[in-house]
Amino acid sequence: MASKAVKSVKTLGLFQKPGLFDRGVGALLPQAYKKFYKEWKETEPSAVHYIPEEGKWKRDELTGEVRPVQNIPIPLLYPKEYNNHMWGGEAVVQGFQKRDPRRRRVPHFWIPVLKRSVVHSEVLDTYFSVIVTNRTINLVNSNYGFDHYLLKTPACDLKSLLPLGLKRKVLKELEAGCPKLNDRPQLQREILQKYGKYLEAYTSEEIDWYGYSYTEACNRFKKQMEEQHTVVPLKHIYRTELIDKLRAASIEEAMDKSLKSSESGLGATWLKKMNPFTKKKTT
Repeated sequence: MASKAVKSVKTLGLFQKPGLFDRGVGALLPQAYKKFYKEWKETEPSAVHYIPEEGKWKRDELTGEVRPVQNIPIPLLYPKEYNNHMWGGEAVVQGFQKRDPRRRRVPHFWIPVLKRSVVHSEVLDTYFSVIVTNRTINLVNSNYGFDHYLLKTPACDLKSLLPLGLKRKVLKELEAGCPKLNDRPQLQREILQKYGKYLEAYTSEEIDWYGYSYTEACNRFKKQMEEQHTVVPLKHIYRTELIDKLRAASIEEAMDKSLKSSESGLGATWLKKMNPFTKKKTT
């Protein structure tokens, strides 16, 4: 009975660890960023370092034994410099290598071959000098251009922040109508006709929040909230209250003085009229 009770409690989700969007600033982030984050981190990327097998079962050609198909992704490592480059889905693979059949295997790291190259964005009308891999160049060529590669590839395959940020800039430029090409209207129309179809998959808010890391998104949301709610220092509030009180006190004091002077003047005139011994002015 105890095991059943524990199992029922687990099914209710009471032991689930809270995620990034369950508390703090993450819970206040807009749904547009949550959609991007799901595409970026929670969607399974395309297989790069292994060839996935189709189906659920396979038969060994020699023995005839039927075995289940196991498409297990290889664990990958991403260094800090990864977000400043474009690796095309590649990463560092950690494993073991047996260099001598008579000795034990040794740890080994397989690192992609990196090179500096230049890519051109027709939408942004700009050239970029970036560090890429051979696979990135092949993907750009197979998609017939750098802009097509960015706009066709999902966030889980772009992976690093550099191409994600460039994709956001390209989408914003297309949404604005390519204002950089206003002096070339014919080229502007051609590019909008060529790449405008990619805007159908995004809303304006989704484009605005696309390509940010979780930390950048939280800082951006905090900054927007601070700009909307400007905080007035307490010293300014207390100073204005003090000035108002001093003005009110000075007005009350002036009114009291005027009343006293009027009352004293009225009393003196009546006493002069009632007193027969007062000296009259001679004309």
